[in-house]
Amino acid sequence: MSRYKDLKERCYEANMELNALNLVVYTFGNVSEVSREKGVFAIKPSGVPYEVLKPSDIVIVDYDNNIVEGSLRPSSDTKTHAYLYKNWEDIGGVAHTHATYSVAWAQSQLDIPIFGTTHADHLTTDIPCAPPMEDHLIEGNYEHNTGIQILDCFEQRQLSYQEVEMVLIGNHGPFTWGKNAAKAVYNSKVLEVVAEMAYKTLQINPNAPRLKDALIKKHYLRKHGKDSYYGQ
Repeated sequence: MSRYKDLKERCYEANMELNALNLVVYTFGNVSEVSREKGVFAIKPSGVPYEVLKPSDIVIVDYDNNIVEGSLRPSSDTKTHAYLYKNWEDIGGVAHTHATYSVAWAQSQLDIPIFGTTHADHLTTDIPCAPPMEDHLIEGNYEHNTGIQILDCFEQRQLSYQEVEMVLIGNHGPFTWGKNAAKAVYNSKVLEVVAEMAYKTLQINPNAPRLKDALIKKHYLRKHGKDSYYGQ
């Protein structure tokens, strides 16, 4: 029996949840989950349709992208996941999708404005969109450089990856992360819903105002503050 059986199964379930939530089409998208103790992470194999994916297909790789266990090639985005795990030690899962509204905002190269309380329930800022990658980086180690692109965006904007668990890559699409693969998938769905709401808000009123600070603070802190009272 594989010593990574539980890790593979959690990664598999998270990938299947992406499909169940209609965040992926065909073989698009991937989720990974890390084992900090073992120094490896599990990730979806490249190009395998969700309807035939099995837990045993999940690939185990180390932070330097070496295959530790698995007979299939890992996702083409593996180097991006690895870079995030190496640099952000608090995250346990990473997800990438090509969901429609999230990608539409990424292709517009615009941040998603914080218009309403649904957005503020999850974060207090606009959802950032990193600028498209420069040509010399595209021609280089592209997927590794995507990770650099994400970290550079957060550093330049002075954002905390523990508080803002999502980003758009200009002309590409969304990446999300969290304490595990399941939370990364949750954040992918939240991002897609908020992206759709923001798009439709601007269709109704192109001059719609941003949510006022008092409501941002109230809705974020009632779920995340030390005195939060949302849920059981």
